[in-house]
Amino acid sequence: MDDQAAGSPQDARGLPVCYRHPDRETGIRCTRCERPICPECMVSASVGFQCPECVRGGGPGAGPAPAASMPRTIAGGTVAGDPRLITKILLGINAAVFVAVHVWPSLLGRLVLIGTWPPLGPVEGVAEGEWYRLVTSMFTHEAIWHMGFNMLGLWWLGGPLEQALGRSRYLALYLISGLAGSALTYLLAPGTTASLGASGAIFGLFGATAVLVRRLNYDIRPIIVLLVINLVFTFSPGFDIAWQAHVGGLVAGVVIGYAMVHASRERRALIQYGTCALVLAVVVLMTLLRTAQLA
Repeated sequence: MDDQAAGSPQDARGLPVCYRHPDRETGIRCTRCERPICPECMVSASVGFQCPECVRGGGPGAGPAPAASMPRTIAGGTVAGDPRLITKILLGINAAVFVAVHVWPSLLGRLVLIGTWPPLGPVEGVAEGEWYRLVTSMFTHEAIWHMGFNMLGLWWLGGPLEQALGRSRYLALYLISGLAGSALTYLLAPGTTASLGASGAIFGLFGATAVLVRRLNYDIRPIIVLLVINLVFTFSPGFDIAWQAHVGGLVAGVVIGYAMVHASRERRALIQYGTCALVLAVVVLMTLLRTAQLA
């Protein structure tokens, strides 16, 4: 007997596919309209899962709207009309800063994290009270290839994560992962070469993606392989890479990502944002420790 409900989509092999994402196989159905839905479209209900349309009251199984007024992501965030808006804004900020530092080269020395920038000589750093560099260095790139690789990673990893977590949780993940990478670089790097780039934040997205893929029981091997390749480049001799930023961002991304997708529904916001606050506290502690060492 055919396991497809009447009118539900299927792929060429007869397997159920999500009615909103026809390229994704799934074994989950909306408990109201019985259409197949993928994990991205699942909205937790009192019994099972519902699709976004039924939650809004406009699906085939529409009746009285359920208690949840808006569909939620797996992390409890609101499902947005443009699921990549924050990712696009982050791309735009990075691109704008890239253009700005090439139009006004002297600006570069005000944005990098620590060390010496050859065209400008020694730069003032976080130790002199310029903590803003922990943030500005995350959005600053000097080489086009550096910018290109990071932005490719942001688009490839950031879009699905923004869809899965929701805008505010995704933005918190990105910014705090980048800050963790900056803080570990400030703490451990010798300070002879200026540090800049979004790599810490991108590695945070890598870590959170691995956690999310594992949570959804998808094949995690492609993410692991790509992460290992990036780590090999990170620690390979001959590459002028701040490995501290990569490691700091990766660890922060794993910790925050785990809290985002594994927090219990009853205490979800407390666990998620409490974990973000804890990681931020570690960032502040590392920064204060290094500043004290340099005093």
